[in-house]
Amino acid sequence: MIRVRASEARGRGNHGWLDSRHSFSFADYYDPKHMGFSALRVINEDQVAPGAGFGSHGHRDMEIISYVLDGVIAHQDSEGNVQQLPAGEFQLMSAGRGIRHSEFNASESRGLRFLQIWIEPDQLGGKPGYQQKDFGRANGLTLVLSPDGEAGSLRLRQDAKLYQLLLDADQPLTHATAPGRRQYVHLIRGELRIGNTPLKPGDGAMIEHLAQLAFQAGAQPVQALLFDLP
Repeated sequence: MIRVRASEARGRGNHGWLDSRHSFSFADYYDPKHMGFSALRVINEDQVAPGAGFGSHGHRDMEIISYVLDGVIAHQDSEGNVQQLPAGEFQLMSAGRGIRHSEFNASESRGLRFLQIWIEPDQLGGKPGYQQKDFGRANGLTLVLSPDGEAGSLRLRQDAKLYQLLLDADQPLTHATAPGRRQYVHLIRGELRIGNTPLKPGDGAMIEHLAQLAFQAGAQPVQALLFDLP
């Protein structure tokens, strides 16, 4: 079964310096029908004005992923990490028992666009952690997050995996799923079909009870994320 979360149905928060689209309930946007999917709690598509950003604020007991689509994030946190996160790189911040951080558009002249993703951990407390990596642009599925750091992926505190999905125009791809697992696909760029279900940029697909995912790219290359969830 596939249920589509349409791009245009997402919540929106526009604060001038920040224009954000919320796939699930977040901040002032509340929809009891869209509180998350399995352990996946937040997917926000944030566009940040030049030089603007989020001042220091706290989190705890959440796995927070940032994936930059355009521009560069300037990151600082209370664990002493001072980093820049350019387009194409993934950042995983494990909040654990508590962490404070800030994230700003590193440019004074160009915009920043990134996905902010929250996954609920399967363990509470613990030492905060920070990981960052560029996984390249290999065609197909590339493992980005896993609970055991498989194949050089970032280590996630949850029984879940995240894949980067890149397809050439008109390219098909099949992916087998394990029994009892759920999947979520977020399409970033291009046109994609999963079986007979079409997706456009910004759409999400909530998938249950499918033993195999049959992907088919449209006339343009595809950039998407695939979550494998408990």
